[in-house]
Amino acid sequence: MLAAIVASSLGFIDGSILAIAVPAIRGDLGASLPQAQWISNAYALTLSALILTGGAAGDRFGLRRTFIAGIVFFVAMSLVCAAAPNAPFLIVARGLQGIGAAFMIPGSLAIIAKAYPKAERGRAIGIWAASSALTTALGPILGGFVLSTFGGDIWRAIFAVNLPLGMLAIILLLRVPNDKPSRPRRLDLTGVVLATIAFGGLAYGLSAAGAGEDGGTAALVLLSIMAGVAALVVFLIWEMRQQEPMVKLSLFRNRAFSGANVATFFLYFALSGVLFYLPMLLIAGWGMDEATTGFVFLPLSVAIAIFSGPVGRWADAIGPRLPITAGSLMVGAAFAGLAVATGAEVHRFWQLVFPLMVLMGLGMALVVSPLSTAVMTSVEDEDTGAASGINNAVSRIAGLIAVAALGSLAAYRYQSITGGGEGMPGFGEPSGGLPPSLEAARMAASDAAFSLLAWTVAALCLFAAATAWATQTDRRGKEKKQNPASPKL
Repeated sequence: MLAAIVASSLGFIDGSILAIAVPAIRGDLGASLPQAQWISNAYALTLSALILTGGAAGDRFGLRRTFIAGIVFFVAMSLVCAAAPNAPFLIVARGLQGIGAAFMIPGSLAIIAKAYPKAERGRAIGIWAASSALTTALGPILGGFVLSTFGGDIWRAIFAVNLPLGMLAIILLLRVPNDKPSRPRRLDLTGVVLATIAFGGLAYGLSAAGAGEDGGTAALVLLSIMAGVAALVVFLIWEMRQQEPMVKLSLFRNRAFSGANVATFFLYFALSGVLFYLPMLLIAGWGMDEATTGFVFLPLSVAIAIFSGPVGRWADAIGPRLPITAGSLMVGAAFAGLAVATGAEVHRFWQLVFPLMVLMGLGMALVVSPLSTAVMTSVEDEDTGAASGINNAVSRIAGLIAVAALGSLAAYRYQSITGGGEGMPGFGEPSGGLPPSLEAARMAASDAAFSLLAWTVAALCLFAAATAWATQTDRRGKEKKQNPASPKL
């Protein structure tokens, strides 16, 4: 249990603190907005493409052995990130770090499943989830405090701290009895390559679309997106022809399973976009210190830690339809509130932004457990592992695409207001002492850009709510069904 909590916290803390540190990294390395997007997306891309393979590797080579290997590689690449001399180097290192995470993250939950009998497994997973959520909440607060106290150059310590945490996790794992591989499984490396090209091409094209002169030509953007779409089509055809596919596409014939994953994509697209760009707005746009900005992440983690258990039991009693729908609407309302506040240029963190993040956290707490319930109960028992892996990958791909697409949207809006003149910093870039008139224009443009972003994700939350209401069932609906097969698309 302790090893799983420490190891999973490595990945969760690393991602949440990074959002706080992005302005400092941009200032120190001179990174443009597209480069800042790829400091996040390089990690998300390799993690998304490899996470299902990471789970299969645990079955093939042994869970503990694969888990330790993932932690070692993740920590080693974290140290490489800490030593990055420039933005392109850091982007490559982050991509390699994501490879380690893909073999580390699935093991944190799977090792609990193997260590505890079924009668105790639910309680054990609940302890793991709550502990991981709380450590994730503390990460940005402590990271923000360190950045505020010691200055922007200390951002390298965010990656270096993974060394002692990783060593602790490995020491704990070495005391866990070694497990034998459950069954030989073929690793779908061709599928991994195709998925990486597909999602990488889409993410690159979407992020370059709003990069202006730094992002290449429109032809390059179009070519990248077309290559991504073509690779995605080939990937789907390849997976349909495999005996042991990385993604079991037949599961999507189930309406409830497909609906849950569509809702997951919309919600995590919205959540990932806001949690990446809101700290950038607060620090680089409003001039807030990192210590205060770190509290942005607190309501989400605390709400999930406190309410996931009760909400899960509620979803078991009435079905996932109502909790997912209500939670999605609450999240959408929170993001719409952020859009109104930033659009009106009201810079009140504790009076407006933080309460809205509390509302968002409560909404996500209503969603997380019922979404998992909807995914797990919509498939047969032998497919629960594949279903869980797909849903996990969907949420991460949503974050990858969100950071790319929403950054382009915000940059386009920002440039349309500022004109992109010489001496004007880009969206989310530290201002560096502009004249008062330009500083006022920059701040107004930053607010307008984030407001458009927030309105966009608020609309997507409405789509998630509508999808959940249309595809999920309540308890009465389940009881009335005579055919054990779920409705088909």
